Amino acid sequence: MSRQVYINGKFVPSAEATVSVFDHGLLYGDGVFEGLRSYGGKVFQIEAHVRRLYESALAICLEIPMSQAEMCAAIDLAVKTNGIDDGYIRAVVTRGAGTLGLDPNRCSNPQVIIIADAIALYPQELYEKGLEIITVSVIRNHPAALSPRIKSLNYLNNILAKIEGLRAGCIEALMLNHKGEVAECTGDNVFLVRDGRLLTPPLDAGILSGITRDVVVELASKAGIEVLKVPLTKHDVYVADECFLTGTAAEIIPVVKVDERSIGTGKPGPMTRSLTEKFHELVRT
Repeated sequence: MSRQVYINGKFVPSAEATVSVFDHGLLYGDGVFEGLRSYGGKVFQIEAHVRRLYESALAICLEIPMSQAEMCAAIDLAVKTNGIDDGYIRAVVTRGAGTLGLDPNRCSNPQVIIIADAIALYPQELYEKGLEIITVSVIRNHPAALSPRIKSLNYLNNILAKIEGLRAGCIEALMLNHKGEVAECTGDNVFLVRDGRLLTPPLDAGILSGITRDVVVELASKAGIEVLKVPLTKHDVYVADECFLTGTAAEIIPVVKVDERSIGTGKPGPMTRSLTEKFHELVRT
């Protein structure tokens, strides 16, 4: 089925959706993006995602040529135009076409692109049995160089970690920060369960401020579960009772083995299952 892609206020068939080869998003990864989910034709946490998109743009001095309300409306329209029920939406803003030099002042007309399509989840078997992941040698970007909280089009840091994980037979991989602490996975945030408490790295560990991460923290807090945002090491992972990952596409997925070490019982744990049920209840309402 051919999709209609939103580009700068107009919908065009996906085969005709193009940007200039001189666009700095292509030449230098100079732009920002967000990945969103729709459930039952409604976009989940749209305001939070769009707010993060604009914060990323502000951080790289990129002015998005529309308001946040207009962006939300355009995303909703892309979902409706493509008849998406349960799907995935990618909102992209590039610096626009410029020269072969780095100077962003030579760029004009930032490009706003919205793609709405079907969602490709992890296989259902992995949600039932759990993921096996490894810790990779590629560390998370140093926050003093490029803040991991900026969701930019330059995702090479994550891609290199993903390649290392895939070569080891793992479809997801754990990344550490420059201090050797647990940061996040290549596309997901990390949670541990220990002694009935929920642990996750703080933002200053060099992680993306995940929307699904925030939702899970809120669900846990409402359920009376103590949530600690504290620095974590590989040791904390190895001795955890449970481990799971969160992300827009992944939702909540259990991890049962890290670096060939079984986590807890080696099966998805009760808190992971409980929070997954609460999350599914939330998105369906």
